[in-house]
Amino acid sequence: MPIYEYQCRKCNEVFEIFHKIDEDCNAACPKCLGPAKKLISATSFILKGSGFYVNDYPSQSRQEASKSEKTEPEKPKSVKSEEKKAEKKADAK
Repeated sequence: MPIYEYQCRKCNEVFEIFHKIDEDCNAACPKCLGPAKKLISATSFILKGSGFYVNDYPSQSRQEASKSEKTEPEKPKSVKSEEKKAEKKADAK
């Protein structure tokens, strides 16, 4: 069962109530017994594991691979590949 935060409409006291999701809770302030409204609170869960975004929680091997990709210098083109390009241009003419 989740914990919900409420705020009193009279004295602005913030308090928590532990009840079921589908339970209709007419909360009253524990200080002044005034009516209260439910607040929207931040959650405290984290989505981890397979099936979620890859860039959120990468594995150790993936982190190392991305670091090595960033640090590797660009490889120079081989002479043979440049010769083949020149031959293709000559054949096309």
